[in-house]
Amino acid sequence: MRTAIYPGSFDPLTNGHLDVIQRAARLFDRVIVAVAENEGKHPLFTKGERVTLVNKAVARLSNVKVDSFNGLLVDYVAERKAQAIVRGLRAVSDFEFEFQLALMNRKLDENIETIFMMPKDTYTFLSSRIVKEIARLGGDVSAFVPVHVRTALLKKLKPTS
Repeated sequence: MRTAIYPGSFDPLTNGHLDVIQRAARLFDRVIVAVAENEGKHPLFTKGERVTLVNKAVARLSNVKVDSFNGLLVDYVAERKAQAIVRGLRAVSDFEFEFQLALMNRKLDENIETIFMMPKDTYTFLSSRIVKEIARLGGDVSAFVPVHVRTALLKKLKPTS
């Protein structure tokens, strides 16, 4: 069984992430969306909330599962007996950082390949950081995230008075 891991913070999941997940699901027998614990990024949503949001978004994809992990990605990939890491590339500016990560992961475990996938061109500008900023400022993020993610964003960002 060909298994790929699609890691990320997914804070929040965007339509660009979903596009990459759907593409990967067509190429691999099993895709595990691995929600990373990355406190350095100061996530808006807890890891549990992010796992729940991703799970709801991929529920109809029978070969996609959602999990979370801490620690080294290559260790997680080996534990899950996966053959590849899927990484999304939106623009040339993503490439240098992603390339460095891929080379380091290869150095740590030469049996794991990294596959770079580009989302549809309509999502190349999209990032979780930008979506959160638009939502914080009262903008409409409906075109950028699934409906349930938009609802969760609005609830999370709702001012308390």
